[in-house]
Amino acid sequence: MEMEIQKKWIQYVSTFADKVITDNAGNAIGVLNPEAPFKVLLAGHCDEIALVINRIDDNGFLHFDKVGGINPKAAVGMKVTVLGYNGTITGVIGVNAQHHGGLKNDFGLEDLFIDCGFKSKQEAEERVQIGDLCVYKTEPEILMDRYISARGLDNRTGAFIVAEVLRRLAKENVQVGVYAASTVNEETNMGGAYFAASGIEPTMAIACDVTFATDYPGVNKNKHGDVRLEKGPVLAKGAPINIKMNQLLEKAASERNIGLQYELTPRRTGTDADKMRLTGKGVPVALVSLPLRYMHSPVETASFQDMEKEIDLLVTMIKNLTGDESLNPLDD
Repeated sequence: MEMEIQKKWIQYVSTFADKVITDNAGNAIGVLNPEAPFKVLLAGHCDEIALVINRIDDNGFLHFDKVGGINPKAAVGMKVTVLGYNGTITGVIGVNAQHHGGLKNDFGLEDLFIDCGFKSKQEAEERVQIGDLCVYKTEPEILMDRYISARGLDNRTGAFIVAEVLRRLAKENVQVGVYAASTVNEETNMGGAYFAASGIEPTMAIACDVTFATDYPGVNKNKHGDVRLEKGPVLAKGAPINIKMNQLLEKAASERNIGLQYELTPRRTGTDADKMRLTGKGVPVALVSLPLRYMHSPVETASFQDMEKEIDLLVTMIKNLTGDESLNPLDD
């Protein structure tokens, strides 16, 4: 169901890309220098976590499962927009009153339900069917003119960042092909990233996603690392990551005096990078992430400053490419 936001993304990117392409997965890809043999693919996924209706009971209450990593405790008492087959409807996630015993400590999504005001199953089925999706009904908030808080920053921020990198590079003399992809399906199966990389056959690919900030109360930094808002983008280190690509990113960061943070991804990254890496004959990948507080909640929070630093980092790195770089770690 990414079509609506993809159409907005395409409308925006079309004003500066040499061309925009789409594919059967639903990806939208803006391209600069499409004839260049050295191709850089930037992937930021536009999909977000959601609820999916799996049952309508006799009284018209909607029961649901998750699409992606929904936290049941964050869903309690939230307003939702039901993307019904016959139009959108507002609903609320009902909760048993504390006076009546409340929710048990180990409750799950199966213990929750959506109340849209329907009086019967028949009335509900005039607007909603099994498989319709729902998202939290919230408004973005700006916190102290430095942070943005909203649902879906994982990873609408990444889809914005890759578009902005493309926009700024369109004004530069770039020696390589640049493919900025707003990918689909990352939260469920990463199939969009596979389609994108398989179709483009890039020389290198960079996933632009979010990662867990740990700079708020209650987080065990010994276990989860020390990642902070306003301390810059986060580079991944681990088996999936191409060492030479990280060196290129670190050189660009040094050139622009951009502070970097690091995270470890020893086996897999859990992002689009994992699927792009295993397409074709194999694609060297890197992962550049935006620190994000409260991931997969209705109030995800990120820093405008970190976004600007990540954009600057990627623009600088790509501007520096000549198209003759070797990404083979055994080459001197």
